[in-house]
Order: sequence, then structure tokens, then C-alpha cells
Amino acid sequence: MTTTPGYATERETTEGKVFNVTGGDWDTVVGGTDPIQDERIVVNMGPQHPSTHGVLRLILELEGETVREARVVVGYLHTGIEKNLEFRNWVQGSTFVTRMDYLSPIFNETAYALAVEKLLGIEDQITERANTIRVLMMELNRISSHLVWLATTGMELGAISMMLYGFREREYILEIFEMVSGLRMNMAYVRPGGVAQDVPDEAIVKIREFLTMMPKKLKEYEALLSGQPIWHQRTKDVAVLDVTGCLALGVTGPVLRSAGLPWDLRKTMPYCGYETYEFDVPTTPTGDVWGRYLVRMAEMRESLKIVEQALDRLRPGPIMVADKKIAWPAQLAIGVDGMGNSLEHVAKIMGQSMESLIHHFKLVTEGFRVPPGQVYVGIESPRGELGVHAVSDGGTRPYRVHYREPSFINLQAIPAMAEGGLIADVIAGGASLDPVMGGCDR
Repeated sequence: MTTTPGYATERETTEGKVFNVTGGDWDTVVGGTDPIQDERIVVNMGPQHPSTHGVLRLILELEGETVREARVVVGYLHTGIEKNLEFRNWVQGSTFVTRMDYLSPIFNETAYALAVEKLLGIEDQITERANTIRVLMMELNRISSHLVWLATTGMELGAISMMLYGFREREYILEIFEMVSGLRMNMAYVRPGGVAQDVPDEAIVKIREFLTMMPKKLKEYEALLSGQPIWHQRTKDVAVLDVTGCLALGVTGPVLRSAGLPWDLRKTMPYCGYETYEFDVPTTPTGDVWGRYLVRMAEMRESLKIVEQALDRLRPGPIMVADKKIAWPAQLAIGVDGMGNSLEHVAKIMGQSMESLIHHFKLVTEGFRVPPGQVYVGIESPRGELGVHAVSDGGTRPYRVHYREPSFINLQAIPAMAEGGLIADVIAGGASLDPVMGGCDR
């Protein structure tokens, strides 16, 4: 047998070849069971789409169709994003963190930007328009993320039509993102000091159309699912996790609120001016898959309320801090190939202003210096508390940036929800956590 820590190993046995990862996981589990005497078997569930969300691996010990033990194995999508941040300047970090939880990139960017701004001590300098745009984009992103959850969970439980409807409306939001930032996903749009560029008028019109259209679509979803007997059987009293279990495991977001606790950082520890918006925090007392469905449906309606309020208060003004030592130097515009430098701005700094050219070159290549210190900032992402612990040594690059990623934290609830239940309910329970493995394995 050849073994390399962290890599797959291959062992010859009388039965054939046994492959395991990280050297011993599988042997440890299998070695503790006697299939003949105990009538138990150990199986791999995943990593595969769609049932285990791509690269999540579950090791299940089964007795018939009942799950006796469940182990969660992560790490198959590791990208090293947090480590890479240490080799880029503070502004360039936005292009890395946006790719972690790829279904909610605006939240990754905003949490990072808030942490950098706190280190710089410029929280009070962020303009009203920039904060309003951040809220607007985050709530649109929350809806698009919940739509993916609804679509994929419907597909995993047999409601195939929901997959089509959910992605149809999400596409509308992605078109809005493209109009605003030049990209549909992973936009690096929210940056330390503000946002990359302003929201164009045509995007405002499209958002207004979305606010008119989306409530009708939510009613269609409920007509398709809420009264469906099969949907009830697959979700009610399935994968129950009460509020005590949530708190013990650090579970946050819709899963915690479905157990009855109205903990939402937008209300309890507001940021970006959320304390000035009118919205409710939906909860249910059931703590099951059904309750998590109800909470996310209600949250989409609340997000629509916030988006409408943000549009109404979107007053003209700057979108970046006035301090030119921090502000992103380039004037950006959306071209045929996405967002990039404005040609007019490039012509000006190249031909008319040597000082602007020097400033542009220095900030783009070196960035700005951040005073030494460390901060923690938490925001409410679609999956729960998304926290950033950022450490600066006084240089132009982060010394360390670590994310408290809700997908990673919430996944440890799978054994508590699955053990003692049926193997079919493992899929429903895991899906109800809404894990995004890009965030988990960052």
C-alpha cells in the first residue's frame, strides 16, 4: 500500500482495490462494523450532483433504510482563496473573495469591504448612495440565492418543474447584475470605500419591473408546492433540528429561524444602514425542512420590500469615499467585454495629467496601506452569519483574512438531523441547509 497524506491511497485486498481519501477514513468506519452479525452496511453518498451538492461526501452507516451514523467529509473543492489573499493588495482581494460562495458573491464582497473599512477607520465616510446600492444588490442577491435553493431542492425531492421556474427568475436578477457591474456572477463590485461604479438608469427600470413581476411568481411557487401532498410528506417532520441544537452547533440563518429564533444580523447587529429599513424577520416553530421552506419563501418577500425602499431612497451622489489615497483610481465603464476602465479616463491620465497617471499606477499596482490591527465583521448572508476576521500588519496586503462561512458551520448539523432517520431524508435534510461548497472549501 502506498500512502501520501492528503491524497488518495490505493490498497490491494483479496476483494480487489479499495480507494480512500486522506488515508484511513473508510477503513476506520468499515472496520467498526460486522455486516453479517450487525446487518449494517457502510456506503458512500456522493460526492456528486445534484443530491450532495456537487462535492460533499457523506459516509453513512445503514441498518436497512435507517441511518445509524453519518459522517460529513469536505475539502474536495478547496481553492486556497484565503491564503491567496495574503499575496494580493487589499483592493485585489475583492476579486478573490467574490468567488467563495458563488451563489452570493455580493455578500462575500460586502463583508470583506466592511472589514477593510473598519481597519481603515472610514466606516462613517462611506457615502449614503454607496450604502444604499450595497443593500439593493445584497437583497437582490439574497432572492437569487434562495431561488437556486428552491429550484435545486425541488428537483432533489422530485418537483422537477420548480427547477425550471426558479432558474427562470434567477436569470432575470443575473441580467440586472450584468447591467450594473458588467458581470453576472463573481463581480468584485463592492470594494473597500464604496462600489466599483454607479447603477445605470436602465437597471433601475429593470429592477422596478422585477418588483412588479416577482410577487406573482412567488404565488405560483406556493401553488405548485405548498398544497402538494408529496411535498408535505418529504418535508414535514423531516430533518428536525430544534433551537437548542442549532445554538449548540453554531447554526445560523434560515435554519435557525425555522426553529423559532428571530436572529438576523440585519436587525440585531445592523450594518450598511439596515436599521433604517422596514422589514420583518420570518420564523417558524417547526425546525424541519418544511419550516426552512416557509422561512425562505417569506424572506424573499421581505427582500422585495427592502429593494423597493432602497430604490426610493437612491439619491444622486458619490459612490466612493472622497479620500483619493483609498478610492479606486480608475473611472470604470461597461463595454462589450464587461466592466473595465473608461476609455475617456485612460485618455485623460495618459495625455493630460501626469499626477493622475502616477496615482492610478501606484494604487493599481501597490494599493493602499492599512493600519495594523485586527477586526471581525459579520453580516447576514442567505445561509447565515458570514463573518470576516481580517488582520493587518500595516502593509499593503492582508496579513490574514479568515471567513466564518455559514455553509461550513451548518454542515456539521447533518449527523444530528440524519441519524435515526431514513436514507431518503438525508437528501432533504442536507438540501434544507442550502450548503454551497465553494464557500465551505474556500
